[in-house]
Amino acid sequence: MITCNHLSHPYPITRNSAYAKNGVVATSQPLAAQAGLAILQKGGNAIDAAIATAACLTVCEPTSNGIGGDAFALVWTKGKLHGLNGSGRAPKHISIEKVKQMGYDAMPKFGWIPVTVPGVPGAWAELSRRFGKLPLKEVLKDAITYAEEGYPVSPTLSRFWKKAYLAFSQHLKEDMFKYWFDTFAPNNRAPSVGEVWSSKDHAATLRMIAETDGKSFYHGEIADKIVQFSKETGGFFTEEDLAEYEPEWVEPIGIHYRGYDVWEIPPNGQGIVALQALNILKGFEFASKESLDTYHKQIEAMKLAYVDGYKFITDLERMTYSVEEILSEAYAEERRKLISAEACLPQPGEPFKGGTVYLATADKEGNMVSFIQSNYMGFGSGLVVPGTGIALQNRGNNFSLDPTHVNALEGGKKTFHTIIPGFLTKGGQAVGPFGVMGGFMQPQGHVQVIMNSIDFGLHPQAALDAPRWQWIKGRTVEVEQRFPHHIAGDLAYLGHDIRIALETNNFGRGQIIWRDPETGVLVAGTESRTDGAIALW
Repeated sequence: MITCNHLSHPYPITRNSAYAKNGVVATSQPLAAQAGLAILQKGGNAIDAAIATAACLTVCEPTSNGIGGDAFALVWTKGKLHGLNGSGRAPKHISIEKVKQMGYDAMPKFGWIPVTVPGVPGAWAELSRRFGKLPLKEVLKDAITYAEEGYPVSPTLSRFWKKAYLAFSQHLKEDMFKYWFDTFAPNNRAPSVGEVWSSKDHAATLRMIAETDGKSFYHGEIADKIVQFSKETGGFFTEEDLAEYEPEWVEPIGIHYRGYDVWEIPPNGQGIVALQALNILKGFEFASKESLDTYHKQIEAMKLAYVDGYKFITDLERMTYSVEEILSEAYAEERRKLISAEACLPQPGEPFKGGTVYLATADKEGNMVSFIQSNYMGFGSGLVVPGTGIALQNRGNNFSLDPTHVNALEGGKKTFHTIIPGFLTKGGQAVGPFGVMGGFMQPQGHVQVIMNSIDFGLHPQAALDAPRWQWIKGRTVEVEQRFPHHIAGDLAYLGHDIRIALETNNFGRGQIIWRDPETGVLVAGTESRTDGAIALW
C-alpha cells in the first residue's frame, strides 16, 4: 500500500479515510453508495456494485449523468486490468456541411446537433455479461425503486438543479425541449432541498433495460422512441445508428511513475493528458508539496500536456500520432525542457514518429472497479425522449467544425472525450481505483491526487481534500480559496495569472480506494466538495 501520512498535513480536512475488509463503494451520492453496498451484501461482486451504483446515480444525481450519456470503466479482476470504452459515435448522417447550413459556425451546446449515441446502457450490460455475478434485474432494483417512488433531493443536488433550470428556462424555448421541463421541473421550478422527486418514465426505462439486458435501448421499444423523437424534431438519428452500437473492450494505457503504474483508458478519452503530464513531472524531484517549485512545475507540465491533448486527441483510429509516441520517454524529455522559471504560453509539440459522476468499488474477492459516466455539461443537450425519462447527452459539442482539425465532426466518429477513470498498480498487483470527475479538470485532478498519494504520502481522504488548482488557458490558473495565498502570490510573480475561485464546483469531485496487498484491508476517501459518501462493510 502507498505509504500514508495520517497525522499531519498543512490544511484542514473534513474527515479521515475509511477502512474495511469485505467491500467498499465510494461515490458522490449516499443513496447510490448504499445501493452498491447492498449488492455486495447480497453476494454480488465489485462489478455488480458498480453497475448498481451507476444506475442509482442516473436517478439520484441527474444533474451530472443519465441513461442517455456515456461511460468508461477500468476493471481489475483475476489479476488483470480491463478497459471498457462505453462512448458513442455521432449519427452517420450528420456532417460539417449540414451543421453549417443550419447557421452554426461552431458546435452548439443544446438540441440534436451535439447528441451522440448513448453508451451507458450498453456499458452496464456488457460489464454485467462479462464479469457480473447477479442478473441485471437484481442489480438495477434500487435504482428502479428510487425512480418510481422518489427520494428527497440533497442540498448540493438542489443547487445544481436550480442552476440548470434557470439556464434552460432562458435558452431552451423550442417545443422539443418541453419534455425536459415536464420531467425535471414538473412544478415549473427545480426541486427544493428535501423535496421528493420521482420519474416513473425513468423507472420504466430502467426496468426495460434490466429485463432485456440493455437490448431494448438499441434494438427495441426504447430505440424506437429515440428515433421517432429525432425524426419528429429535426434530429439525425436512424435505427441503424443505435442498432450498430457496441461498447468496446480496450487495452488500458499507462506509464511507470516512481515505482507505480498509473493506468487510463486510451483515446478518445483525455486520460492520456494526465499520463503525459506525469511523464514530464517524473523527471523532477519534489521536496515538499506546499512549495512554489512544486506547484509551478505541476502547472507548467499540465499546460504542455493539455495543449497536446487539444491538438491530437480524437477517435483513436483517426489520431495523427500514436499513444506510444505521445507517451514516449524521449518526447517527455523534450517537453520537460520547455519548463523554465517563468510561466509559459504553451504550444503543442510534435511527438517523434514511431455535469459527470465517478465511483469506485472493491470487494473481498479482490475485484476493483473505476467507473465514470456523464451526460456532459450537467443535464446534457436539454432533450428528454418523451415517455422515457432519458435525458440525452451533448458530448458532440467537443467536435470541431474546422474540417482540418483532428477532431473534426464526421458521421460515425467518436469525439474527444473528457470523462476518464483511473487505476493504480504496483509490481503487477492492484493498488486501486481513483478518479476526479469534472470536465477538463479531470486529468488535472488525476495528476494532483496521484502526486498527493505517491510523492507526498497523503492518505486517500487527505489526498482528495487538499486544495486544488486548475489551468484554464494561456497563463490563467484558478485556485480554490483554501489554496495557500502566499504561494498563489509567488506564482503570480512568476507570470501566472492567478484567480481565486469563489466556489469549489469547478475543481472536480473524486473518489479513491487503495488495497493493502498483505492484509487485503481497503482504505477509501470520498469527495468533501459534494455529498460524497463511502458505504463499506
